[in-house]
Amino acid sequence: MSTVTSKDGTKIAFDTVGSGPAVIVVDGAMSYRRAFDPTLAQLAELLSEHFTVYSYDRRGRGESTNNEPFTKVREVEDIQALVAEAGGEAMLCGFSSGGCVALETTAVTPGVPRAFVYEVPFIVDDGRPPLADYEGHTTELVAEGRLDELVEYFITVVAGIPAEYLGPLRQDKDMWARMVAIAPTVPHDAAFMGEFMKGKPLPAGYWSKVEVPVLVGVGGASPDWLHSAADALGAALPRASHVAFEGQTHSFDPQVLAPSVIEFFRGVRPT
Repeated sequence: MSTVTSKDGTKIAFDTVGSGPAVIVVDGAMSYRRAFDPTLAQLAELLSEHFTVYSYDRRGRGESTNNEPFTKVREVEDIQALVAEAGGEAMLCGFSSGGCVALETTAVTPGVPRAFVYEVPFIVDDGRPPLADYEGHTTELVAEGRLDELVEYFITVVAGIPAEYLGPLRQDKDMWARMVAIAPTVPHDAAFMGEFMKGKPLPAGYWSKVEVPVLVGVGGASPDWLHSAADALGAALPRASHVAFEGQTHSFDPQVLAPSVIEFFRGVRPT
């Protein structure tokens, strides 16, 4: 494990694997290196045959520290510190809400030549219930120390997982404790995502500053609202390509995604 110091003094923990041009993997909410789901670690190994892959703990998670107050700018600066560590240039690979963080970073960082995002969960139509006050509600729960309630809210309302799965999750005390430990960072994701989860079209021109090529991915077996989100994002980005991965959902097989991501990052435009 290595660390890099962000602009505000926060220590960002990261690992690297492989060699070649740099790729930084950006997790979504309730996730960090070596936690919960090995999927992104497996993807990093596949990408490492062609790239130096940076996997990091977003601020306040895992082995990274966190300086308050949180702002979107600070989280963007965390990735920029990693780009500098990589030699001044790195491609970004963002998943779920991490895709939004990756795009916001790409818009203001000259050293990002390409980005891949997978299933950024914008709610742009009536395909699922909107979130009226995602950032405000989660910030309130953190301030009041209601972290178990926040985890339940994220699982059932934000992620849309049926409530009957809460019981088995709670029985895994180690898993539940890890989720509660990083629950205070959920408002970080909400700061990026909240305005785009209200069931309205993406604001005109918002993503026009992302001028580099972006590959927008979605699972072929995912619900319609995620396809609508991918379509809307692809239309809003000036240089977007779109790929639907057959049989995949928000939980994906790295072996299925890796070939397309590798080709895109090597400069091959998807067909």
